[in-house]
Amino acid sequence: MFISPISCIFLLFAILDYVNAATPTISAVGSKFFTSDGDQFYIRGIAYQLISTDPLIDTDQCKRDATQMKDLKANVIRVYHVDPTADHQGCMDAFADAGIYLFVDLDDFPTQIEQDNPHWNQTQLSAFSSVLDEFQKYDNTAGVFVGNEVLTNAAGSPAAPYVKAAVRDVKAYRDSKNYRKIPIGYSAADVPGNRPMLQNYLACGENDAERADFYSLNVYEWCGDSSYDGSGYSMLEQNATNYNIPIFISETGCRVPRPRLFTDQSSIFGDDMSNTWSGAIVYEWIEEANNYGLVNYGPKVDPKVSTDALDGYPRSGKPTPISPDYPNLKNQWATLTPAGVKLSAYSPTAGSVTPPACPTSTPGGWIVNGDAPLPHLGQTLATAATASGATPTPTGTATKASASATGGGTVTGGKEFAGMGIGLMGVMIGFVVWL
Repeated sequence: MFISPISCIFLLFAILDYVNAATPTISAVGSKFFTSDGDQFYIRGIAYQLISTDPLIDTDQCKRDATQMKDLKANVIRVYHVDPTADHQGCMDAFADAGIYLFVDLDDFPTQIEQDNPHWNQTQLSAFSSVLDEFQKYDNTAGVFVGNEVLTNAAGSPAAPYVKAAVRDVKAYRDSKNYRKIPIGYSAADVPGNRPMLQNYLACGENDAERADFYSLNVYEWCGDSSYDGSGYSMLEQNATNYNIPIFISETGCRVPRPRLFTDQSSIFGDDMSNTWSGAIVYEWIEEANNYGLVNYGPKVDPKVSTDALDGYPRSGKPTPISPDYPNLKNQWATLTPAGVKLSAYSPTAGSVTPPACPTSTPGGWIVNGDAPLPHLGQTLATAATASGATPTPTGTATKASASATGGGTVTGGKEFAGMGIGLMGVMIGFVVWL
């Protein structure tokens, strides 16, 4: 039978479309991630931010890096800043071809939720939504973060409701657009004073629409040749036991002492933690002044001569593994392949995984009552220290986020957190309009 060249071309495109569509998607079910093929998904990730604006627009560079990451046995990249108006097809395809998924942060510096002046408004939601609009198109988008290390100390808990409100509104936007259920979560700083309250706060409550789909933690505790008990990982496991949503380490990899051994991976992917934790993301891919890099793109140069080399570190070209860090991580991941559980076996029990109790306010510590209503879109936090510990007086007008996240409707007055006095100095908290 004769097949015309034009028919062959159409057949080729059809095959390519099938291959692209055949990338299994990732979903959160109960306390675990699963592929659409029904296999439990463990994250072996690398933080990837070659340039400050967007590392996912140079297709040729993405192909080179994806090939090298495949050699490392990585299956996830985390990207902190992207341009939602750029074309990401080439890079996302390159990483998909290498079996690599993306966790992407929705915020950038102008739109991030802030600890010291917490607010969540339509400008932020629109910016977050535009990133989601762009990356929901790709089957290898595994999840998105609404924030990274918003709370950086034990006194930062008043900002937590704004993180949870962002989760609520981005989930509402996702569902209103009929996007697939891309997991939406948060990447926390490892603040002992917030453990496990923040973790439980983002996962608690009867309303699934307000709960995070996953929680992650930036952890730099296991340094050098430490151990499961000596590093504090045993306490992380204790806090996460029976957790109701997937939890993973979103940054790890101490740089001191040298060399970087990455022996924590044996606990994360081994018997110590693999039944509870869904893997880890190592910081970071490119060598910079901070000395966390796994690869470089050539020797350091004079940034005045080579303007493409930020701080003198080349940002493109052939990735060259840095020894012994790269081979140390590669050797760890080569032997760590937890089998996990099949979705078909896990699904019947997933419904029995219950949310943790919402944390209550504690004088001198976590001061957010976990059962209090979340702020609506447009409400900010007004904090006044008083010696009397007077009851907060809510003020202002707030805009409710509708299911389509357009900010339709208003309510008069603000919500307040119950039980938020602390120590000798009362903290008076009310929501006011973000102008």
